Amino acid sequence: MNTRKYLLPVAVAGVLAMSLSACGGGGGGSTASSGGDAAANLDGRGPITYVQGKDNSNVVRPLVDKWNAAHPDQKVTFKEQSDQADQQHDDLVQNFQAKNANYDVVDVDVIWTAEFAAKGWLQPLTDKMSIDTSKMLPATVKTATYNNTLFAAPQTSDGGILFYRKDLVPTPPKTWDEMMSMCPIAKQNGIDCYAGQFAKYEGLTVNAAEAINSAGGTIVGDDGKSTVTSDAAKAGLNNLVAAYKNGNIPTQAVTYQEEQGRQSFEDGKLLFLRNWPYVYNLAKTDGSSKVKDTFGMAPLPGKDGPGASSLGGHNLAVSVYSQHKATAKDFLTFMTSEETEKFYATQGSLAPVLGSLYDDPTLVQQLPYLPVLKTSISNAVPRPVTPFYPAVTKAIQDNAYAAIKGDKSVDQALKDMDTAINSASQ
Repeated sequence: MNTRKYLLPVAVAGVLAMSLSACGGGGGGSTASSGGDAAANLDGRGPITYVQGKDNSNVVRPLVDKWNAAHPDQKVTFKEQSDQADQQHDDLVQNFQAKNANYDVVDVDVIWTAEFAAKGWLQPLTDKMSIDTSKMLPATVKTATYNNTLFAAPQTSDGGILFYRKDLVPTPPKTWDEMMSMCPIAKQNGIDCYAGQFAKYEGLTVNAAEAINSAGGTIVGDDGKSTVTSDAAKAGLNNLVAAYKNGNIPTQAVTYQEEQGRQSFEDGKLLFLRNWPYVYNLAKTDGSSKVKDTFGMAPLPGKDGPGASSLGGHNLAVSVYSQHKATAKDFLTFMTSEETEKFYATQGSLAPVLGSLYDDPTLVQQLPYLPVLKTSISNAVPRPVTPFYPAVTKAIQDNAYAAIKGDKSVDQALKDMDTAINSASQ
């Protein structure tokens, strides 16, 4: 689930969420472009098209309207994709391969940046195209960088959050073992203990990576080679496997994506839920929510303290095939300005990329989870940064799912994961 900071309803997540839009159109002809030269059209100005996933929280349209009112000769057309991350990804790939000049600015999940940059589809944001990243959280800038070159503008970030029933657990657990020790409280109250996203999709990669990283393990090293056979990685995956086997993770949780877990939590059927910040607004305002006054938010529990969330978020990139790159660059700057970043947070519960906003008293009053989210993002670890990400995430999903369900031992699952990851990167 490519998580976008506003996954699904209020956002959609990558893990899922505001990802990119499909279609064509905008500033110029149809498919075809005068080439993919990164040195071409740097001064080009005119209408452009912005491609992004479904705008469920109505964040994009007001911003595009605002831009268009101020730039009548450089209007932006919003092309909205579906809310399914895989469909968004495939749509972008197809249009990049077709050298579609009408996909000027695209919204990419952080895990796609390296893949698209390696294939030469994204305009390097250097020299004339450079943007100011000095006020952005370093972790977000890293997700937009490939081979030491910035290829995108961090737009929104995201970190996993532990939602918990503060009426049943006044003080949230700080470690995984402590959380597991609280599961009898769930049983005493006739509810399930813990769920995350354990269906076989991108969300499972996120959750498996968090389990492994929080236990001190890693998935790939700096050389891109697999590191999942370490003792720490084994301990992390085993935490999920053991919890599923003993019932602390309920049987149905292997079908959960973001929304199924959120609904279960809002229905009062879960003590703990790992999910993204978008849940806050819905759990507070949904008429059917049974926990609107009884839930709290805390950092994910780790081995000895806060765990390592998988870093989520979305970046804005300029297509190398765009004919109006000067306009595209200005639009990137507009879409990542302080005013716009505040709007992302207040309108869509999207995590800002500007560090100062997490300490803004007005914003914190309106969005009290911001300090917790800052802790999550500060401790976050990116999912494997690799041009071969689709194959790597499949290796993680397939084998983590098999281990959790008991179809493979943890040792065998990690061995098979290791082989598949290394094969993918050769």
